[in-house]
Amino acid sequence: MVETLKILFVIIGTIIGAGFASGKEIYLFFAKYGVNGIIGIILSSILIGLIIYKVLKISIKHNINTYEQLVKKIYKKDKVKEILKIIINIFLLISFYVMIAGFAAFFSQELGINNILATCVICILCYITFLGNIKTIVKVNSLLMPIIIIFIIYLIINNIDGFNNIEFTNKEIVKAIIKSILFTSYNSIILIPILLSLKTYIKSIKQIKNISILTSIIIFIVSISIYGLLLKIDINIPQIELPIVYIAGKMGVIHKYIYGLIILGAIYTSAISAGYGILENYAKNKKIYKLIALIMCSSALIVSQIGFSQLVDLLYPILGVLGFLQIFKIILK
Repeated sequence: MVETLKILFVIIGTIIGAGFASGKEIYLFFAKYGVNGIIGIILSSILIGLIIYKVLKISIKHNINTYEQLVKKIYKKDKVKEILKIIINIFLLISFYVMIAGFAAFFSQELGINNILATCVICILCYITFLGNIKTIVKVNSLLMPIIIIFIIYLIINNIDGFNNIEFTNKEIVKAIIKSILFTSYNSIILIPILLSLKTYIKSIKQIKNISILTSIIIFIVSISIYGLLLKIDINIPQIELPIVYIAGKMGVIHKYIYGLIILGAIYTSAISAGYGILENYAKNKKIYKLIALIMCSSALIVSQIGFSQLVDLLYPILGVLGFLQIFKIILK
């Protein structure tokens, strides 16, 4: 059971990054569609659990340890394999940049601290973590994720009346469903390399089923909680970098800064997951591993200055479209 929880927290930590915990993702993919967004949350939660089950099962059955081996298994054409590998690694890098930008956005919005200084801090922290291995990432997620999940649920319990503001409309239900699939597919881009790294912790197919079901349940609970919180916001959400921090601030300064720490923890866990995925795909030895980690963290100082909201609004839907083919093939496998 302990091993199952460790795996579970790493998976949740990979999904709940800056965009998710801040409320930007939940608004973009679900909340803006009113009650139809709830249908989207249910669908995406189920799909995420299904993908986790299929990837872990395939990796055990065919002794797959790397993303490259998985691509070779699910795609027959060599050109498709190479193109997909490049695309996935580019988007893992983009996801890493988005997390770094989210960290800087928090310090800029809430504390007025210079973006570059905040970016330097998170990049150094990530680099130090990368010098460890998957065990380090498991330890970090096992410590932070239970706290993050509990506090998000605590916030919705204290703001349960937010659900009174749900828009009951039949408009855009198709768009809401499509967005839920895109949400699942872009999350799978970051998630799959980490799932393959967690293979050593898997002992049985039953354990895989338990992990998949528990992940779906927790993702649903956390997503619907953030959805409910977003309904409490009394100003235009797209104008806010970190909507849920804004809501927490309405409850008092202490809640605001506690959730700020939650956001930072979520950013950190998701950033190291995305970064580790790239390193596992490209680093053939320790020397190259350290070099790529250094280049990745250094380049984040420049790219993250584009802005958190702009990166989320522009890149996440694109990631979803390009990740769709991957989840389609995995589910059918």
